[in-house]
Amino acid sequence: MNTAAPIEARFALRYPGFDLDVDLRLPAGGVSALFGPSGSGKTSCLRCFAGLESGCEGRIVVAGDTWQDSAGGRFVPPHRRRFGLVFQDARLFPHLTVRGNLRYAMDRAAGPEAVGFDEVVRLLDIADLLERQPDRLSGGERQRCAIARALLTRPSLLLLDEPLASLDEARKAELLPYLERLRGALSIPMIYVSHSMREVARLADHLVLLERGRVQASGQITEVTARADLDFGDDEQAGVVLQARCAAHDAEFALTQVQFEGGALWLPRVDCEIGQVLRIRVQASDVSLALEPPRATSILNVLAATVLSRRDDQRGTSLVQLDLGGTRLLARVTRRSATLLGLQFGRTVFAQIKGAAVLR
Repeated sequence: MNTAAPIEARFALRYPGFDLDVDLRLPAGGVSALFGPSGSGKTSCLRCFAGLESGCEGRIVVAGDTWQDSAGGRFVPPHRRRFGLVFQDARLFPHLTVRGNLRYAMDRAAGPEAVGFDEVVRLLDIADLLERQPDRLSGGERQRCAIARALLTRPSLLLLDEPLASLDEARKAELLPYLERLRGALSIPMIYVSHSMREVARLADHLVLLERGRVQASGQITEVTARADLDFGDDEQAGVVLQARCAAHDAEFALTQVQFEGGALWLPRVDCEIGQVLRIRVQASDVSLALEPPRATSILNVLAATVLSRRDDQRGTSLVQLDLGGTRLLARVTRRSATLLGLQFGRTVFAQIKGAAVLR
């Protein structure tokens, strides 16, 4: 467990037609994601961390170092703040090789070394790319090199502004495992900006939900995603993230069973060892509800649950929060179905889970 002091940030920024007013307390390690629709203030928060918004008032403390305290008249300029910044595009120096880009960062780094050159090269698997020019790299390779360069500035905080946004789906799938590797291997805290819940659910430990420049929710991702009172934007974004354990494999039918507090799920075969901890995402739209145990159904996962809450929206659907013996689950059904089934607090139902994504 990371016992270092949490990151503290209080931002107030005024633009014509937009106000940012947030108070953040983020873990000193792992990945904290800023999530929300376009215009919610995600990138503005990141720019305030970096000291790039001249009109930002507030206070920022990272690793015990006060970068800004407007009340006390303190403002550390961007070049003296120990952060690494990765943009949507890699922004590598085109006249330098990958090695030259990395050396440039190292030559200008200050502070204690958090991670060495050889370890960065290994973690991001860029040894074969070191002598190439940036224009000879794929989009995913360029982003890996940009992350490596940011890490070699000896940051106490790594800021990532939608680093996958410019990549196609194949390149995104290529880069995500490297980001997960960094999360597990390094103690440097990361703040990750995205409007993709798939990315956030896979990477983030802590989730901040932003809307119109305000914090709607902040906490562990397993807790925030299980709330039914929050609006994640659309049906595809709503869904819970579960910590589960690999429990069994069924070789005949190519299935894997995972267990969590209050239940178990059968999934398409997962390459995991028995006992291994996995992160699972269950979308609300993949859960249907019944008042009696279904018979003769193709759905493998049917779990008894209790209704905790229900929120109707203007689209004719209801988001229902369920308790599975200690684990929260969300189901999105039509408002008509919710009414006919009497889905109110305390009602016993059976959740039919049509599919779940293993976030690896």
